[in-house]
Amino acid sequence: MAKKKLEIDTVSLTSALEKKIGYRFKNPSLLQEALTHSSITLDQGKNSFDNERLEFLGDAVLQLVITAHLFELFPNFKEGRLTKIRTRLVSRTALKNYAVDLQIGKYLMMGRGEEASGGRERSSILGNSFEALIGAIYLDGGLDASGNFILKQAQEYLQHVLMEPEEINPKGRLQELLQSLSAERPIYELLEERGAAHLKQFRCRVSSNGTTLGIGEGNSKKKAEVAAATQALHHFEQKNKKIAN
Repeated sequence: MAKKKLEIDTVSLTSALEKKIGYRFKNPSLLQEALTHSSITLDQGKNSFDNERLEFLGDAVLQLVITAHLFELFPNFKEGRLTKIRTRLVSRTALKNYAVDLQIGKYLMMGRGEEASGGRERSSILGNSFEALIGAIYLDGGLDASGNFILKQAQEYLQHVLMEPEEINPKGRLQELLQSLSAERPIYELLEERGAAHLKQFRCRVSSNGTTLGIGEGNSKKKAEVAAATQALHHFEQKNKKIAN
């Protein structure tokens, strides 16, 4: 009886997600696969399917759809600017935000241990599951269906990216850049605080994987962190220019 109830609940959940994403699967098992985290194997004690292969496929479809859309939408933009916009739209932060908007976390099937450790809210799991969902829609409905889904989710974020140039939010931009390179998130550290109470000066460092990326100063800790992130972005830009030349 418990098993039957679990199956009913699974069908109910997937139907609710189909309504939320605006797509009805012809092959519902693809959606179940997209929502199945690999940790479920530990509970079931056998090699059941998980969403990792669909994630691999969905990542490629996402890159293609966003690239083609930006190419057509901005015919006068140079490659460098198009690449920066695409990076922000497909970064790990963006993928996590897409997944949160759809509340994908509550639909995931995962092991009890993973769930207990906060797996339903973990950024990497949410982002990977969103890519897996793209892969499932692609296999079920083709490029048109998956493309429509992607562009619908990315539309609001595209407007945000265009309205807020990277210079306005260097800390966010740096985090997106590092995540696109599969590096650890940036870590900010206060190096020095000096001056009288009304004339404080702060010096901060930003690093990743134990490597210093930038150092900045400001009259508040936040401004010092922003300055450090700005310097880090400048170093990345100069490095890319040397590679290009």
